[in-house]
Parts: sequence; C-alpha cells; structure tokens
Amino acid sequence: MADILKIGKYEFTSRLIVGSGKYPDFKTTYDATIASGAQMITVAVRRINITDPNQENLMDYFKESDVQLLPNSAGCTTAEEAITLFRMVREATGIDIIKLEIIGDTEKTLYPDVIETIKACEVLAKEGFTVMAYTNDDPIVAKKLENAGAAAVMPLAAPIGSGLGIQNRYNVVFVKEAVNVPVIVDAGVGCASDAAIAMELGADGVLTNTAIAQAKNPILMAEAMKHAVIAGRMSYLAGRIPKKPYATASSPSEGMIQF
Repeated sequence: MADILKIGKYEFTSRLIVGSGKYPDFKTTYDATIASGAQMITVAVRRINITDPNQENLMDYFKESDVQLLPNSAGCTTAEEAITLFRMVREATGIDIIKLEIIGDTEKTLYPDVIETIKACEVLAKEGFTVMAYTNDDPIVAKKLENAGAAAVMPLAAPIGSGLGIQNRYNVVFVKEAVNVPVIVDAGVGCASDAAIAMELGADGVLTNTAIAQAKNPILMAEAMKHAVIAGRMSYLAGRIPKKPYATASSPSEGMIQF
C-alpha cells in the first residue's frame, strides 16, 4: 500500500518537498524537481513570479505535471504582511495550501518570529487556508501552532541555507511527540544523509532547497535526496535495533563444532 502523506485535505506519495530559489533558471528548477520525485515545490511569492501572466511564470513550467506549487511568505516580517500576501495569492491563483514563513531576524540567523507566525496562522486557518508553518525546533511552539490551526509544522534543522544538517536530533523527536499533525523538517539540510537522518528520527517529510539548487550537480543531488527520504522513511518504519555498549555476536555460540 502507498505510504501517503496527508496535510489537511491534500495527499502526497512523496515525502520530499523542494524549493525553487537559487537556481539559474526555471528550466533547471523544473528538471531538478522532476528528478527529485517531489510533488510540492515552495515558491517565494515576493521573489518568483507566479501571478503575472505577462512575465515568465514558474507555473507555466509545472502546469502539465502533478507538482503542487506551495507559495511561501519569505520576506515577510509581520503577521499582517503574510496574511495580505496569501489573500492576494489565493485570489490570483486559487492556491490555498501555503507555507507560512515570518522571519524575525533578517540580517544574520533568519530565525522565525514565532509570535507573529502563530498570529498569522490563526487568521489564515480560519479563512480556509491549509497552513504549513515554518518554525523553530521547539515542541511548545509546535503545539501552539497546531492549536492555531496549522495543518503541518516545519521545524528548522539548522539556519536557512547553512547546510549544517540537524543540529539537535532530540528536538525533532520532541516536536514529533508533541503534535498530531505532520512534522516536516525544514532548513539546514546539506546533503542526502541529512534527509535520511531526519526521516529516521520520525519526521513525516523533509523540505530542502539550497542543498539541491547549489550542488555541483543539482539534478543528481535531487535524485539522491529522493532516495534518501525513501530510505530514511523505510528505516524508521522497519524499526532500528537498540544501541548497546558492547559487541553482540551475529552467530550463536551454541552448537559450535569443537576441535
């Protein structure tokens, strides 16, 4: 049976979400996305055109595919800005599944402003948006976002674009235990093994952009991420052996031939 990822009213068979930033052109963005097997691609509405039909439009590249565009509010620093942006996006495109991203520190860490995020989430969820909320790796905040109506929470693994990988594995587990909505590890993934680790920890999905877009071979890295997410998910479902401080022989000592 297919291992379905359910986010609100939406269902996906891929647990990898990719971004659309930092690519040299829309064609490369499209090729890498298809290679990744992802069924969602985030789009920073303030930076990439999806609303003006008179300009080169990313939606044109994906209109014949099954890839869902996921508008995000990158560049917004207040709840009001994000709410206004998403209302305009839905009016222009009909898209109602969104990545809510409100940045508190725009100069150095790009960490989210969780207070503004919760405020915006409450309003947008009541207006019928399927909200996927980018946040820090704090289980308390994650639960507050779920209570505010988030359909998924997206804790960072490390600062956006850093490629540092998961800096606090325990917090990923704590967030997963705290909420009943999907947990998508977002930001900081640097290579395929980072994605596999996130999935082995129990994350429901992984979002990555820079690790693919700025790889020496984006198409190959996209495919690697695809397999890493699948392998990590299978490993998690299979259940790892417990860790032990000493060696354990693979073969039993009973019945050994005596010389």
